[in-house]
Amino acid sequence: MNKWLFFLVLLLALQSCVAVKEYDKLYINDPDMKLAAKPAEKYETTFQVYREAAAGANGGKTGGGCGCN
Repeated sequence: MNKWLFFLVLLLALQSCVAVKEYDKLYINDPDMKLAAKPAEKYETTFQVYREAAAGANGGKTGGGCGCN
């Protein structure tokens, strides 16, 4: 049983290592594939930091909690 499980896991691991073909690289460069935050997430982060009032609106200068930095 353990040999079959090991063989199955090894087979699945080896299948995940493939070379990307030239015509498939087009989709890797797609803007949706970027690891950076999306514009909506940036807006939400800015909004949360602004509402917290412990730092500037863009995570800049920190100060007291009054929001008058």
